[in-house]
Amino acid sequence: MYQPTAATAAPEMAGIISTSHERSLAYGLCPESKQDFGTITRNDLALLIERNKMLHTHALPAMETLYQQIINTHNMVLLTDANGVILHTLGDADFLEKANRVALQPGAAWSEECRGTNAIGTAIAEKSAALVHADQHYMQANHFLTCSAAPITDHHGNVIGVLDVSGDQRSYHKHTMALVRMSALMIENQLFVAAFEDSITLHFHTRPEFIGTLMEGIASFTPGGRFLSANRNGLFQLGLSYAALQMHTFNSLFGLPVSALFDHYRTAAPGLLDLCMHNGVRVYGRAQLRLASSHFQHVLASPPDGEPAATPATAPSALHAANAARKLSGLRYLRTGDPQLELVIDKVTRVLGKDIPIMIMGETGTGKELLAQAIHNDSPRSQGPFIPVNCASIPETLIESELFGYEDGAFTGARKKGAVGRILQANGGTLFLDEIGDMPYSLQARLLRVLQERMVTPLGSSKSIPVNVEVICATNHNLRERIANGLFREDLYYRLNGLVVKLPPLRERTDLETVVKKIIAIESGSTRYSLAPQMLELFRRHKWPGNFRQLTNLLRTAIVMAGDEYEISQCHMPDDFMDDIAAASQQSCGQGGGQHGAAPAGHAPAGAARLEDVEHSLIQRTLAAHGGNVSATARALGVSRNTIYRKMPHLK
Repeated sequence: MYQPTAATAAPEMAGIISTSHERSLAYGLCPESKQDFGTITRNDLALLIERNKMLHTHALPAMETLYQQIINTHNMVLLTDANGVILHTLGDADFLEKANRVALQPGAAWSEECRGTNAIGTAIAEKSAALVHADQHYMQANHFLTCSAAPITDHHGNVIGVLDVSGDQRSYHKHTMALVRMSALMIENQLFVAAFEDSITLHFHTRPEFIGTLMEGIASFTPGGRFLSANRNGLFQLGLSYAALQMHTFNSLFGLPVSALFDHYRTAAPGLLDLCMHNGVRVYGRAQLRLASSHFQHVLASPPDGEPAATPATAPSALHAANAARKLSGLRYLRTGDPQLELVIDKVTRVLGKDIPIMIMGETGTGKELLAQAIHNDSPRSQGPFIPVNCASIPETLIESELFGYEDGAFTGARKKGAVGRILQANGGTLFLDEIGDMPYSLQARLLRVLQERMVTPLGSSKSIPVNVEVICATNHNLRERIANGLFREDLYYRLNGLVVKLPPLRERTDLETVVKKIIAIESGSTRYSLAPQMLELFRRHKWPGNFRQLTNLLRTAIVMAGDEYEISQCHMPDDFMDDIAAASQQSCGQGGGQHGAAPAGHAPAGAARLEDVEHSLIQRTLAAHGGNVSATARALGVSRNTIYRKMPHLK
């Protein structure tokens, strides 16, 4: 049995390590044996990530933040599923090479059954944080590591994953575990809020400055006020077991009927709630009212606390799920070194919380909604909803009811009990009007009235409802031209353009390499993939008419085509993209001028010739390796057989 030494074992961990070594021995593992470093296939890993999509989505921003705090310390950050299989990693390049030797990489399993005592597996087995340092690892091959791991639990207290920081044992720092614990708690809180879409979610604490921090309690309730669940800090502050809380309502726990809660949020500028808990402790709170439309109408009718709420015919769960996924990043995540973007971020940072409308200009695909979401997340309204509306994608006949909502029987085909419009859904938060230049002229006056009076009147209703929203708009149109052409109201234009910022197109940005690395890491779930230098040069010369949308789709396809080849090169690119590159090179040559004049007829530019030579050489080598089999060559290169046949006459 393992006996920890004073040099390697923290007192609070000694018993856990010893018990873990006993389990490892019982699994039949030999400390000196060579480990099985097998990993699951890329397809299986993709399926595993899909099964853990919520965990993966909410963990990535926390992992990035954690990695920025330990960068250049010979460490890496890892996320695993409930069984210890690694889903995603971030780390210093020099340490990743060492980590790969013991399969600290996506697709590898690090449960105790597979690896013996290690922070990931032991955290899962103990259902608590685990620090395993140097020779505390059961397998001798892992003695060079120091690892700090914390389990991530769902709202029922079940372990669904592990967050871990692993590094060279010589780089051990006593504060690492605290960072890992805080990051895991951050992920848990994000997951908790996302788990209850059609609900009332209360963020509370005895000290108002702790609301919105990791110290806050969070509790969710049905639209009728019945208790659903609470996070760790919420259970601690409430002082009751999960089973006992199932008998409670919002009113019995916090001394406030649900109807009074909704009255509070009908006001133009609702402040913090002042609540008295069941045990007499006074707390402050901020509620998120994320309800389906029929629930919203039901609560406006002031139901008794705890009364079963009406079941909606359709709940906008897709909207809430998308909203939860968007609530992950702030403006600092957009800083990638481009000076034009830095200027945009600096400008919007200065007006956050100042009730100044923001207008975002830019071509399609430049990330206007991403910027709007980041502005919302960094604003004082971050706890409220972010409701995007694409004015160009909603049919003109429906956009009025989508924006303003409607009463029961407002028009033929309308849903019973009516529907809450997007403006009311954004109450207390941010309304993002994308492609505002395409809004029908007839609706622009109604929108202007809402912005000026802060009141919304649903279709078919004579009752106006107070609304408190921040408005961010975006467009790829020149609105002054549309005003001149009678397509956009001048008074609305001046109401919306408090601060106008323009996002640069991808072809004008200087941070392409950084952007490509981030997209590859997100799309592949790994830091092992990279773009070949010659491809990066081609990317820099491309015009990117579809901007980031085009780049993301291209890299997503290339990653799939690359498979187990971790350098993305020309052979992994779609044919149409390479055709566009070749056409652009020929066009550039044909239009050349200046002191040298145009290139001679029938001659391709030097860069295109070198690219073509590389392509032909690769095809020729692959054909030779497969005995001239065109089908096998096409599969190996990830292209169609027609492409190979088309290139064959030009091979040497």
